Amino acid sequence: MKTMDVTLRALNRFGLGARPGERRRISDPRAWLRAQLDAGPAASVAPDIASPGAIADALRALRMAGQGNDQERQQARRRLVEIGTSEVRAALAARVTGDRPFVERLVAFWSNHLCVSTGAKLQVAPLAGSYERDVIRPHVLGRFEDMVLASAKHPAMLVYLDNFQSIGPSSRGARAGQRNAGARRGLNENYARELLELHTLGVNGGYTQQDVQELARILTGWTIDGLANRPAARTELRGQRRGAQGARGQARAADGPIRFAFEDLLHEPGSKSVLGVRYNEAGVEEGERAIRALCRHPSTARFVASKLVAHFVSDEPPAAAVDRIAQAFRSSDGDLKVVARAAVDTPEAWHEDSRKFRTPHDWFVAVLRACGANEIRDNAPVLLRQLRQPLWSPQSPKGFGDTMQEWADPDSLLNRGELARSIARVTGIRSIDPQALLDVVDVAPGNPLHGLLADNSIPVGERVALALAGPAFQWR
Repeated sequence: MKTMDVTLRALNRFGLGARPGERRRISDPRAWLRAQLDAGPAASVAPDIASPGAIADALRALRMAGQGNDQERQQARRRLVEIGTSEVRAALAARVTGDRPFVERLVAFWSNHLCVSTGAKLQVAPLAGSYERDVIRPHVLGRFEDMVLASAKHPAMLVYLDNFQSIGPSSRGARAGQRNAGARRGLNENYARELLELHTLGVNGGYTQQDVQELARILTGWTIDGLANRPAARTELRGQRRGAQGARGQARAADGPIRFAFEDLLHEPGSKSVLGVRYNEAGVEEGERAIRALCRHPSTARFVASKLVAHFVSDEPPAAAVDRIAQAFRSSDGDLKVVARAAVDTPEAWHEDSRKFRTPHDWFVAVLRACGANEIRDNAPVLLRQLRQPLWSPQSPKGFGDTMQEWADPDSLLNRGELARSIARVTGIRSIDPQALLDVVDVAPGNPLHGLLADNSIPVGERVALALAGPAFQWR
């Protein structure tokens, strides 16, 4: 009976895919993983096209184009897509070429947990890369509550789940809106609901619809600054709120980067209660206190632990592993570095019969790493879309699924086979030794893959494609 290769388990399960020859350089797989946590996330720089100023200009241009002709609207939309595509390539480059693949996997995991979607709203497209770079990456080994709070304040999340348009029903802004029917907006519960159900407590975390409504009221006034068009209620109250000096400040904001802003005139006055905890009226601090309390709730530890174990161990998370990760989360006050180390130390992740099917994203990144890619081609975002998992574009706020059932259907496997043939035809990959791929997959000596890759009667490209699309490469 074949014994599992522990080093390949570290490279493929915890990392993002082994490179040929890489396992021979790792003497202690668990120590290799822990060292990456100690080193922290690699620095990430925005592409030139995706500077804060360029993103803001593109989003303002889209809003102005709404009053223009079709050509202007198409040009504005293309600009947003160009920025988003450049960010996707930059993120993929970090995953494929990085020397801390465990940390990069954690970045991808938390980015999916607190997801935004470019497919849901075009305005998110130029912001998603900034969201991962400025929200997820800096906090991926920090405190969970700091990451969630940063997520709540990032324009990508504020736009994606509509909180930037939420107005307290009894706020000064709502009263002004009643005098201007065209500007009338109300309380939006989208973000509050997903914060409870998907980001912290989980669907069975013990909250009620009343908690959703109260949390939504707490988070009114959490909006964005930097867009030229403001709600009419805000415009109407601008003079009494800021005066001439404030008006000049607003003009600067409309020309600067898109950023979080708290607008007191949109905030619901009075005290609120969530999960039995009373929050007195305190402006932006109300929301900050509520988010931190949710992140520290026992249900959050359990929910987060279940997702992590499902990702690193098996589709059906073993209860003992969930208990250990949840305890690490609680005892460390949500220190994600401590939690990641606990995942490395979880025995179930290293069991011989523990299997995880690669998602399309995982498979694609692993393929490029296995083939020694050192750059990301322009068509990479399109290829991920063909695989049905475009980066930062899940169909719902739940994020992309992580189980075999969701990705092992015939259509998905056919897509992988066709893409494997295309990749194998790329210049450079045609020159690799197909047998080198045996160094990145954990197969027994008698596995037919050995004979296939050594068969010189089969063209190199076909052997590479068969290996990448074959059963052994679908697992991590």
